[in-house]
Amino acid sequence: MLTKVIEQSNVEHFAKWLGHAEKIVIVSHVAPDGDAIGSSLGLWHFLNTQEKTANVIVPNAFPDFLKWMPGSKDILQYDRYKEFADKLINEADIICCLDFNALSRIDAMADAIKNSPARKILIDHHLYPEDFCRITISHPQISSTSELVFRLICRMGNFSDITKECAECIYTGMMTDTGGFTYNSNNREIYFIISELLSKGIDKDAIYRKVFNTYSESRLRLMGHVLSEMTVYHDYCAALITLTGKEQKSFNYIRGDSEGFVNIPLSIKNVVFSCFLREDTEKPMIKVSLRSVGTFPCNKLAAEFFNGGGHLNASGGEFYGTIEEAKAVLEKALEKYKPLLTAKK
Repeated sequence: MLTKVIEQSNVEHFAKWLGHAEKIVIVSHVAPDGDAIGSSLGLWHFLNTQEKTANVIVPNAFPDFLKWMPGSKDILQYDRYKEFADKLINEADIICCLDFNALSRIDAMADAIKNSPARKILIDHHLYPEDFCRITISHPQISSTSELVFRLICRMGNFSDITKECAECIYTGMMTDTGGFTYNSNNREIYFIISELLSKGIDKDAIYRKVFNTYSESRLRLMGHVLSEMTVYHDYCAALITLTGKEQKSFNYIRGDSEGFVNIPLSIKNVVFSCFLREDTEKPMIKVSLRSVGTFPCNKLAAEFFNGGGHLNASGGEFYGTIEEAKAVLEKALEKYKPLLTAKK
């Protein structure tokens, strides 16, 4: 049995909306990851069983290793089909905002979502949600937005309407947002949910292979290069890997090729914190990815030094400047957080 994490009033409110709605739009954050796509498609499949007209719209492209997911071909990219997407957003009865906590996280879509007359619901697990939806389902203690989508469907009494395709998408989101259930995944209810998803006929081993074992040769060579340039801060139990725009071009980088790189340094003995700095090829900025093990709060470091946030062991942020400048900021952060980093050394 699952605990009733989502407030009953929110469950009833959303169920009432669904009863009167025909057109529903599902949106997620810029550079969609496994949880963004998994939760969006999971909800999309469910809504299809309720005979609703639903569309998933994302700001820009998502990684190739997620394009096997059932329904992924029907996802609309806002940066490619803005006029059509704006029409769908404006005509929607309900807009479901998944896996982001602020309108800034959907980039160019923000104004269209904000100005739409549709009823809006937020389903998310990031800290400090902004107040832009009539219903806010925000639970940072939950491992993924996909898990929240599963819980919401079940709380509305619709577990029987979860199809195999819906279950595959929800499982993918849960798996990717926990690094294959290696962090933020100690709640035993996660494994009850997995059991329920397995009852729908999903092959979790095949899903793992499709997500993590279908990369290109270029990605593997890029990984080797990045690791050969890695900096290990032994006195701080930390490690840094970087990726410049020039290096991305040299290794024929495509979106998603660096997925999971930030986790690799954590396999080094005594390293409890890992940072990955990647030059964005579309904007003059550095994308910052942070991971930790144990109790080290990389979300606090992200908020304080990189205008970011996230979860205890998995966070991110942004830096406007060069990689060398970002590295200097990281080293200041390491010095400040040294007592926490080396507490159990």
